[in-house]
Amino acid sequence: MASNNFVRVEAVKKIYKMGEVNVHALNDVSFEITEGEFVVILGPSGSGKSTLLNIVGGMDLPSEGRVFVMGNEITEYDERALTLYRRNTVGFVFQFYNLMSNLTARENVELATEICKDALDIDEVMSAVGLGDRSGHFPSQMSGGEQQRVAIARAVAKNPDILLCDEPTGALDFQTGVTILDLLSRINKDYNKTVIVITHNAAIAQMADRVVKMRSGKVIDNYVNAHPVATERIEW
Repeated sequence: MASNNFVRVEAVKKIYKMGEVNVHALNDVSFEITEGEFVVILGPSGSGKSTLLNIVGGMDLPSEGRVFVMGNEITEYDERALTLYRRNTVGFVFQFYNLMSNLTARENVELATEICKDALDIDEVMSAVGLGDRSGHFPSQMSGGEQQRVAIARAVAKNPDILLCDEPTGALDFQTGVTILDLLSRINKDYNKTVIVITHNAAIAQMADRVVKMRSGKVIDNYVNAHPVATERIEW
């Protein structure tokens, strides 16, 4: 059953001290995400979207405010609870893949699943991302798009509740980027994962169920997209 506040961000602020200056990366950010949504957090560089993703992912803490995930206030977790949250609840996909160069594609995925309590079958996931016949290759033997597929497989194989994707198409050409977005969309539907993609690319918002727009550390719009478009119709 879908929850209307699967992720709930309440009045979150994040202030960094840069010498004598306080930098307000997030300023009173609030919104909710429903379970199973494909969400795009959209904003230019410096809008605070990566900081927000890090807080929702349990990699950083807010200066003020609260974040709830599946009814649990993660902003009250101690370090051990945050480690378990990152391990079991969240899967991360980064712009530059962050693969282990000395491991094969399959070994990269396997490494992530070894510490998870309910991991998916690795070979099934490798096949689902279209890399069943490339699983024995090393990252240096793969294209950027293939490496990003490995990164997605690594995140999905953990069987997390949420997939957090930080500019997943940022290092890719247009056609490869669309292919990766299509893969994320299929994972959202086929595996029933809540997917959150942060991007500066407004065109990607067309495929989202929900769009959260950010500027200067604030949410300036948060709306449900009544008619998401198929990935093959996205152009930028």
